[in-house]
Amino acid sequence: MGRSIGLLEFKSIAKGIQAADEMVKSANVELILSTPLCPGKYIIMLSGDVGAVTNAVQVGRDIGLSYLISDYVIANVHEKVFPAITATADYDEISSIGIVETISAVAAIIAGDTALKAANVDLLEVRVARGLGGKGFILITGEVSAVKAAVEAAETRLAETGDIITTVVIPSPSKELIPTLL
Repeated sequence: MGRSIGLLEFKSIAKGIQAADEMVKSANVELILSTPLCPGKYIIMLSGDVGAVTNAVQVGRDIGLSYLISDYVIANVHEKVFPAITATADYDEISSIGIVETISAVAAIIAGDTALKAANVDLLEVRVARGLGGKGFILITGEVSAVKAAVEAAETRLAETGDIITTVVIPSPSKELIPTLL
């Protein structure tokens, strides 16, 4: 996978599907997510080198026109973000959990990237959009002090744009809770 992520959100499912097809044909990118969302929106997430992702996102913009709600390119994404998006992240032990809830899928990815770069934590999951009405959240784990530092860094970064909903740090989660989260 590449080191950059591109995201587009459409208010037309048909235009979203068309854009996803043309985007992957236009550049050397990997399609991570291409799916409808409630209420009647469509989201596309892809990865690759920054140039390829930027090119593909421009193709999506050109196709979407008035149906495009938003688009974003995140360059130099931490490599641990990718397995967290696809729910294939490995973890050994969960001694604490940090949760950052965001207003959008893009903000969730930015939060995960920021958290990983701020402290020695593991990113368990980046959940974006599906079943969340377009919102997102991240789950991180590690030593309590590192989790607190990572959550604070993500909160500070997202406060600049107003894209944060809330954050929580659970120092010692119950053993019954952990399987329900993962």
